[in-house]
Amino acid sequence: MYDITTVREDFPILSRQIYNRPLVYLDNGATTQKPRCVVEAMVDEYYNVNANVHRGVHFLSQQATDLHEASRETVRAFINARSVNEVLFTRGTTESINLLAFSFGEAFVHEGDEIVVSTMEHHSDIVPWQMLCQRKGAKLRVIPMSDDGVLDLEAYSSLLNERTRIVCCAHVSNVLGTVNPVGEVIARAHTMNIPVLIDGAQSTPHFAVDMQALDCDFFAFSGHKIYGPTGVGVLYGKEDWLDRLPPYQGGGEMIKNVSFENTTYNTLPYKFEAGTPDYVATHALAKALDYVTALGMDNIFRHEQELTRYAMTQMSRIDGMRIFGPSDNHDAVISFLVGDIHHLDMGTLLDRLGIAVRTGHHCAEPLMRRLGIEGTVRASFGLYNTLEEVDALVEGIERVVKMF
Repeated sequence: MYDITTVREDFPILSRQIYNRPLVYLDNGATTQKPRCVVEAMVDEYYNVNANVHRGVHFLSQQATDLHEASRETVRAFINARSVNEVLFTRGTTESINLLAFSFGEAFVHEGDEIVVSTMEHHSDIVPWQMLCQRKGAKLRVIPMSDDGVLDLEAYSSLLNERTRIVCCAHVSNVLGTVNPVGEVIARAHTMNIPVLIDGAQSTPHFAVDMQALDCDFFAFSGHKIYGPTGVGVLYGKEDWLDRLPPYQGGGEMIKNVSFENTTYNTLPYKFEAGTPDYVATHALAKALDYVTALGMDNIFRHEQELTRYAMTQMSRIDGMRIFGPSDNHDAVISFLVGDIHHLDMGTLLDRLGIAVRTGHHCAEPLMRRLGIEGTVRASFGLYNTLEEVDALVEGIERVVKMF
């Protein structure tokens, strides 16, 4: 295991005071804080290497291109993709899914076809598919779940048929913390030659992901949720699928030849990367991946699991506490309500104690309706959180409860 005290020193913001209290940052599911090495990499590139990539013959352009493409290889190795051709840089999970929904939909979805998503999807894995269905006259089908937040795999299997074009499923629920059995989801779809997209926004920061072991066809994640910069993310796609999809956007870099009569497109992965990429952010993302790799994804997983189990045990002792999600296969997210206290009131008062949590529907309104609630308070853990911070959260909740 890594030394948590030393690790916390890599994140200057964690030493801040909020309302004259030490910051307890438990909103990692929304975005993570950034270690010094990530921010310093961005500063260094802007000051010393800044030049547009790929098309320049001068030294700085060549150097920036080398860093950008080395970052692609870092991502490939981190997720164990077969080739850098399978790694597309995007602005994040949301753009990755929109890219896929447009390109896949243009090529393979027609009137009467069906797209399968789960009850617990984030809006970014619902709305793009709804938009596609509206354009194409297709239908969205939904995998149901149990009251404790576990997908119904038998009902899922019954949804699959000759009209199903793609299955989309969150690896980990951003609300419930459910670690979905995506291996089984993928295997059942593949028996009918149906491709599968896995939303890895909430899994990639917490445990190792392996594209070849998962055998999913597409996988998306965001840099800012894994200690990297905002505005950068990744869409992984199997090379044979990406070869068959049309481009998402047109412009520079994604072309081979252009005339007023016709345009031919570039090879992978550039076919999907129109315009100037955020090459500074891709370099910083690689630094973030190097950082968590050095700590060890297994070590991060064990540390966060210890925090989650401890927090669930301590919080469950609070009178009126309702924790949503399964007791097993639960990742580093705890969504809760206490008695009749509104989630916004709880979050606001915890903030006055220096404790940062998230409140609301967490971009999962259909899930909230399934649970019969308007929203929750969500505490989400990262590699730098401590047992003492969990104690501060529990004490803060108890103090708010006494106020009501």
